[in-house]
Amino acid sequence: MARFALRIEYHGGPFCGWQRQAEGLPSVQAAVEAALGRLEPAEHRIAAAGRTDAGVHATGQVAHADLARDWDPFRLSEALNWHLKPLPVAVTACARVADDFHARFSAVERRYLFRMVARRAPVTLDAGLVWQVRELPDPAAMRDAASHLVGRHDFTTFRSALCQADSPVKTLDEIAIDEVPCPGGHEIRFTLRARSFLHNQVRSIVGTLERVGAGAWPPARVAAALAARDRAACGPVAPPQGLYLTGVSYPADPFAG
Repeated sequence: MARFALRIEYHGGPFCGWQRQAEGLPSVQAAVEAALGRLEPAEHRIAAAGRTDAGVHATGQVAHADLARDWDPFRLSEALNWHLKPLPVAVTACARVADDFHARFSAVERRYLFRMVARRAPVTLDAGLVWQVRELPDPAAMRDAASHLVGRHDFTTFRSALCQADSPVKTLDEIAIDEVPCPGGHEIRFTLRARSFLHNQVRSIVGTLERVGAGAWPPARVAAALAARDRAACGPVAPPQGLYLTGVSYPADPFAG
C-alpha cells in the first residue's frame, strides 16, 4: 500500500460536514472516498486533520489515503479532481508520504479563519461564505477581550456539549483580528492558531467576541466567562458559513518541494 497526503479545499454549504454519516447524508469525506473508489474499486476510508461541521469551509484541510497503486502524486490529484466534479471540492496538493504519517495525529498546528462582513446591503458574491452583521463591531474592544483567551486555559465555556475531547484544556497560540474595507462596508477577519481545537471552540469564541464588539458585553466579561468553566456563560455561537480551516502544519511539510 502507498500512503498519500491530500490538501483539500471545499465549500461546506452542500455538506453535512467533513465526516461520513451513517444516514448517507452528503459529506466531504464520502465525496473524496467515492472519487478514490472510481480510481481503485474498493471501500476507501480516509482520515482528516479536522472534522469540520456542516456549512464550514476549508482551503487547507489535510487528509491521508492508502492506495494499492503507487500513483504519481500529480496524476492522482488530477484524477481525483476529475471525479469530484461538479461538487465544490478540490484537491489542491498531493504528496507521497511515509506509512506512519497521519493527517490528524501527526499535526502540530491548525489554523482557522472566520470572516464577518459588516454592511447594510445584503451580501451577494459572498453569500454563504461570511457571517453578515449590520453594524460594524469595535475591533479594538474585541482584541482587548480576545487577549484573555490566548494561552493555556480550560475552555469548557467555549466547548460544545457534544465535544468528545478527553480534556477541555487547550493552548490557544493566537487570535488576530483585522479590519479590511469591502464594498459597502467592512470585513472583520479573525485568525486563530492552536495545536488543536475543541468542538465549536472557534465559533463560540467569535460569537462571544461579536457581543463585545457590538457593545453588549464589556471586554472583562470574556475573562469572567472563561473562568466560569460553564457553557452557560458563553455568548452566542457564530454561524458556520463564516468559518474556514485554512491550514494544518506538520513537523515536516508533506507538500514542500
